[in-house]
Amino acid sequence: MTNAPASALTDITREADVKTLVDTFCEKVNQDEVLSPAFNAVARVHWPHHLFTLYNFWSTALFGPKTGRQSAASSDLGLPLEGPNCRRWQNLFDAAVRENFAGPKAEEARHKVLNLGALLDASFPSRNTTLTVS
Repeated sequence: MTNAPASALTDITREADVKTLVDTFCEKVNQDEVLSPAFNAVARVHWPHHLFTLYNFWSTALFGPKTGRQSAASSDLGLPLEGPNCRRWQNLFDAAVRENFAGPKAEEARHKVLNLGALLDASFPSRNTTLTVS
């Protein structure tokens, strides 16, 4: 986590940046008092596999498909993300982006996580996962 001033931050431009983003985000999830137990005790996430899946998912989402890269199926992302947990998850991702990156791809990543939340909402209409990107 860099916590650099926004003017010193660079955009997400390569696979290594995606790895930094995902690693920062997952570190936040594992430190979160609500999401960490949900992911680790309830969902029993296998982190090495999940990290690989997230690296591929976000690389594809931001840079397009790459030959030989496995894309994440929605079932691979099927984690305990209902209602407040989804908003919390989105906020942690947004914070990971904002702490490390600034630029068009960074903004795209922030908006894509909102769209992912909207897709989850469509799958589970009783949930409200509104997050405002500022």
